[in-house]
Amino acid sequence: MAEETAGPLADREWRLIREEAREGPMQMALDEIAAETAADGGPRTVRVYRWQPSTLSLGYGQDPETVDWDHCADAGISVTRRQTGGGGIYHDVDGDVSYSIVAPKAELPGDLLDAYHLLCEPILDAFDRLGIDADYVPESVPEIWSPACYLRALHPAHDIVAEGRKISGNAQYRRREAVIQHGSLTYSVEAAAHLAVFDGHDVDPAEFRERVVGVDELADVSRAEMVAAVESALGEWADAAEGSWTDDELERARERAEEKYANDEWVRRRPDDRS
Repeated sequence: MAEETAGPLADREWRLIREEAREGPMQMALDEIAAETAADGGPRTVRVYRWQPSTLSLGYGQDPETVDWDHCADAGISVTRRQTGGGGIYHDVDGDVSYSIVAPKAELPGDLLDAYHLLCEPILDAFDRLGIDADYVPESVPEIWSPACYLRALHPAHDIVAEGRKISGNAQYRRREAVIQHGSLTYSVEAAAHLAVFDGHDVDPAEFRERVVGVDELADVSRAEMVAAVESALGEWADAAEGSWTDDELERARERAEEKYANDEWVRRRPDDRS
């Protein structure tokens, strides 16, 4: 472990799960199962993951009418719904790198802003390792079109920018006395593909690119090198041992994905149906 990159929670039991490619509903279910494991006294988790196939994840309260369902079906794009709020994110199988950090609620700051800043430490470190000067947006930036996460108003608490454009969005939720923070880091901006999953807007790809930037525009690194940097930053911050899911966790995650994250009642529910 590099002592200068270790975080204040590095004396706990953590596991690092290296990048796995899975369907979107399963990735969201695994976040929940990791929270249950941590709340029940098991290891805390840091992990990197890939959405395969490319997936649109809707925000918790997002209106399904903002989705171009026909396009998603024709293009083979999966659609799920996150537990976290905000707008939808198109997670391109090659252009997106996602992560999550899961720990007991009692071990994290009670103030939401403090919790964000603590858990984003390894994400900022990862960008630094890639030679990218990234930081929280210094002041709020007005929205372009709110149903798309990357076009919403930028907030200094959790939106990370590089050269003035958004490169990462991060969000948190609580489950079973545990905190889950997950986030999307942009390796390559697939502007046309990102916009095509949504319906009811007139944003063009050039306008999207003015708001969003990818690692491949700022540094001469491959996606694999970016993934390795994120994994190393997370692992060193937590002083995590390399780990994996248990068979029981995977079985419960499959059940959770089928019951919830792949279920139309959850994915296509309207905002006034939230519970």
